[in-house]
Amino acid sequence: MDAAHTKKAVKILNQIMELELAGVVRYTHYALMVYGYNRIPIVSWMNSNATEGLAHAHRAGEMVTLLGGHPSLNIGALLETEKHDIGDILRESLEHEQTALDAYYKLLKLVEGGVSVLLEEYAREMIVAEELHLDEVNKMLRRPGDVEAFKP
Repeated sequence: MDAAHTKKAVKILNQIMELELAGVVRYTHYALMVYGYNRIPIVSWMNSNATEGLAHAHRAGEMVTLLGGHPSLNIGALLETEKHDIGDILRESLEHEQTALDAYYKLLKLVEGGVSVLLEEYAREMIVAEELHLDEVNKMLRRPGDVEAFKP
């Protein structure tokens, strides 16, 4: 991979790392703010997402250092909406997951076609994971019996 592609890849990977770390903070906060009858399974799911987000951030950081870059110390945007209804939390989660997915697609576009098989496969794997997250959240936002996907 040439120097220009490497520099761009490091920048995108650092953005991914920052987004994933923001996800850790978001899901941790959301887990603390869930109340009601379904609290235990939802909190468990959110804590699992926070743990997975940390693993994703770590993987992105490892890719940065593999390319000779310096991992970011920043965290992506955090917005406290003061909305803690589970529907509001899930809609915010859906938006966050879509932003992360977009970043992985941006990385894939940069490296696909033989520029870097390693980064191409990494991006594809993470895209699959993020699309599955989006699907989970989408299904959680549907009313029981709804077959059509939730449209924000």
